[in-house]
Amino acid sequence: KQWYQRRVAITAGGTNVKLGVMEDHSNRNRLAKLLRWQSSNSDEGLTSLTAYMERMKEKQEHIYFMTGTSRSECDKSPFVEKLLKRGYEVLYLVDPIDEYTVQNLPEFEGKKFQNAAKENLNLQDSEKAKETMEVLGREFDTLLNGLKEKILNSGIEKAVLSTRLVGSPCALVASQYGHSGNMERIMKSQAYAKAGGADANVQKKILELNPFHPLVKELNNLYKADPESETAADLANSLYDTALLRSGYSLRDTTAFSDRMEKLLKRSFNVDADAKVEIPPEIDEEEEPKAEEESAEESSEEEVAADEGAEEEAAPAEEAADEAVEEAAEEAPKDEL
Repeated sequence: KQWYQRRVAITAGGTNVKLGVMEDHSNRNRLAKLLRWQSSNSDEGLTSLTAYMERMKEKQEHIYFMTGTSRSECDKSPFVEKLLKRGYEVLYLVDPIDEYTVQNLPEFEGKKFQNAAKENLNLQDSEKAKETMEVLGREFDTLLNGLKEKILNSGIEKAVLSTRLVGSPCALVASQYGHSGNMERIMKSQAYAKAGGADANVQKKILELNPFHPLVKELNNLYKADPESETAADLANSLYDTALLRSGYSLRDTTAFSDRMEKLLKRSFNVDADAKVEIPPEIDEEEEPKAEEESAEESSEEEVAADEGAEEEAAPAEEAADEAVEEAAEEAPKDEL
């Protein structure tokens, strides 16, 4: 069985089949039947689109899928929380080519694909649930407008209340034709991506807030009490940054994120926000020369002095030798005579 599953992963669900779906339009539907992906229905093995459709819930209109770098990332994504809670099966697409493949396969046997990380996720909410969300929308209206127009105006297209979140406070959702976090990551890593120009293709996202989460409730209360509150702004920015990471996107300003987290930590542990870092004077002192270096310098000085002394002692000997040679030269002619 394991051997068969590996063979399926290599052949039927391999890259060549996915490329065929993208490029061979005349055989696209036939090739789609050979595709195999991981699924929330089973922790092991792969599933086909045909098997997925056989397990679809009654009145389910879409084939739901989630993209990421691993099964664990997809399974823990905030985008699939409500889908899994309601018993919908979600395909996990973990191959970089998978999202391109689905984009070229708009439907399979009459059922359209729906990316769980994009807007307009239809969860077939009841009329009572829709009425509750309308009431909450009026309660959070001031905060939603403040996030869009003021606090997060450079990073989000709009802020709305979410019906797809269960345990997460917020998430960043791509527009219907925008880039998901996984696609944006792939585009940034491509060989022709310009260094320093990664932000050129960054699109504004839709911030979805979970109106039932304690942090979101507290943010709403803080902002309604004081729209200029620094605490509310820090909390909103921190939730936005964590939503970026949860949703598969990358932080654009890691320094600002670190500063905000430090400020929140100080506030949480009752540390004075203006407290300075006190460094003892001895920590900044430079290290003095080591004794070995000093002894090396002394020994070199002694060697120089010894060389000079030897030269001074050699000088008289050389002078005496020269005088002896001169005397011998003067006596030589007398002997000959």
